[in-house]
Amino acid sequence: MDKIDKTIAYYNTKINGILEFINSNDNLTVEQVIEKGEELSILEYKLTALEVAKEN
Repeated sequence: MDKIDKTIAYYNTKINGILEFINSNDNLTVEQVIEKGEELSILEYKLTALEVAKEN
């Protein structure tokens, strides 16, 4: 497994952790939802860039 694959796996783990946190909490504040949404957006962007880099 090369560095890109390891990083993709890491980001997927982070994304799943955030999603699990959001889905398991019924009393999140608006700020928490926005913060986690921003974190997910950044991670998804990085993940997409890594997948494109891997194809090339």
